[in-house]
Amino acid sequence: MKNFKTLVLSFALVTAFSVSALAQDKSLFERLGGQSAISLVVEEFAGIVLKDDRINKKFAKSDANRLVSNLKAFVCKATGGPCAYNGRDMKIAHKAMGVTEGEFNALVEDLVKALDKYKVPEREKNELLGALGGMKAEIVEVESQATGTELPKKFDPAPPLGEKDRKIKKAKKDKK
Repeated sequence: MKNFKTLVLSFALVTAFSVSALAQDKSLFERLGGQSAISLVVEEFAGIVLKDDRINKKFAKSDANRLVSNLKAFVCKATGGPCAYNGRDMKIAHKAMGVTEGEFNALVEDLVKALDKYKVPEREKNELLGALGGMKAEIVEVESQATGTELPKKFDPAPPLGEKDRKIKKAKKDKK
């Protein structure tokens, strides 16, 4: 009987550790709740950004539908999801926008607001912010804490959703 109890206890412990290990193996995409949860957060985030006078001028020439669609795909892919991101790389997308460090930080604050609204746990929030924060050098062009700066006239935004993007094609061709 004692051996049986030891066997049952051992089995229970192995099962508990296995379940714990499986939970840790989930991708950030899965832990965030998958595509539907990411879509909700991105839509909320976009709404906050477009109302934020600290940064909304930077999106004055952008097609909102393209921006939101690409952002959903980008976050999905960046978190280990099955989506394909076909937009511009961050350097090309933000070239000549004149994004300041202050505007980048304001954008991160807006993302945190969206994540907090949907009660994203701290671990997942920090993991997502860490992944996206790594792109700061590709986005920020002006070392300044200024916000609300005008979008430079020379900025060439991506075309509206559904139109071909010649810059993506050129960048992909140049890589070959």
